[in-house]
Amino acid sequence: MNVLDIKDVSKSFGNHLVLNDISLQIPKNKIFGLLGPNGAGKTTLIRIINQIITLDKGQILFNGKPIKREFVEKMGYLPEERGLYPKMKVGEHMLYLAALKGMTGAKARETIKKYLKEFDLYDWWYKKVEQLSKGMQQKLQFIISIMHDPDFVILDEPFTGFDPLNVELVKSRIKELKEQGTTFMLSTHRMDSVEELCDYVTLINKANKVLDGNKNEIRQTYSKNIFEIIYDGAESRDIPGRNQFWNSFENKGLDEQGRTTIRFMLDQHVRVNEVMPLWLQYGDIYSVNEIIPSMNDIFISLVNTQADEQV
Repeated sequence: MNVLDIKDVSKSFGNHLVLNDISLQIPKNKIFGLLGPNGAGKTTLIRIINQIITLDKGQILFNGKPIKREFVEKMGYLPEERGLYPKMKVGEHMLYLAALKGMTGAKARETIKKYLKEFDLYDWWYKKVEQLSKGMQQKLQFIISIMHDPDFVILDEPFTGFDPLNVELVKSRIKELKEQGTTFMLSTHRMDSVEELCDYVTLINKANKVLDGNKNEIRQTYSKNIFEIIYDGAESRDIPGRNQFWNSFENKGLDEQGRTTIRFMLDQHVRVNEVMPLWLQYGDIYSVNEIIPSMNDIFISLVNTQADEQV
């Protein structure tokens, strides 16, 4: 069963169509990347899931049942627009928000203290929120999104304002919670985080779903049969039969170890092992790697292609 089933969801504001028949499935115990350029409709979809705004058409199921406001208690949400009460003290702020999520008494205090210690915020218990740096406030909001042990957590640009150490800290906690059974929706422009964390991705652009599926399968689908070979010895451009195998060729030259790097695009019907004998006559092969496009490459290509089609 999926945590979330989004079926033919549409939303307009006046005459402006923001979401156009969007359908997604978010499997349990996975990290799902919601991608798209600014203004694509991602935040609107997140707000609909959180019952902040209503959809115009379609249906959303949470654990197989039509989503209701009370189900939001089983969710965690880190919004892109940060919202904390600056004059409240950190400890009382956390206890107040915990109570809103159904956590009370000693259990709530114990959980909050555990997370504050983990994120190096415990010494700030009696300090006002406004005294925290932006990065510290961001850590506080991340804790708020996970402290009630939700089934499903939406993180909208969770790494904004973090230094590299805190980015790794939050990533590590996301991975741990996933191993414990939590499902995440991650909306971010940090494509390196998508590559590292996400199992599934959806790309939305101009209100429409452009891409959807398993991240690794998508990358493989968009691969272009490009390979890189590194071998010991000098490169000869006079390789017999070379032109029958590939349609582009790049010699990246010798490195300090005397190794030559060649990158080429094979014709789609050619397998890489068919070209290995061509280089073995010039030196021992050190490595062979297929060059798979990154999610960043695919993202830029699809968005630019859609823009060109609409010109």
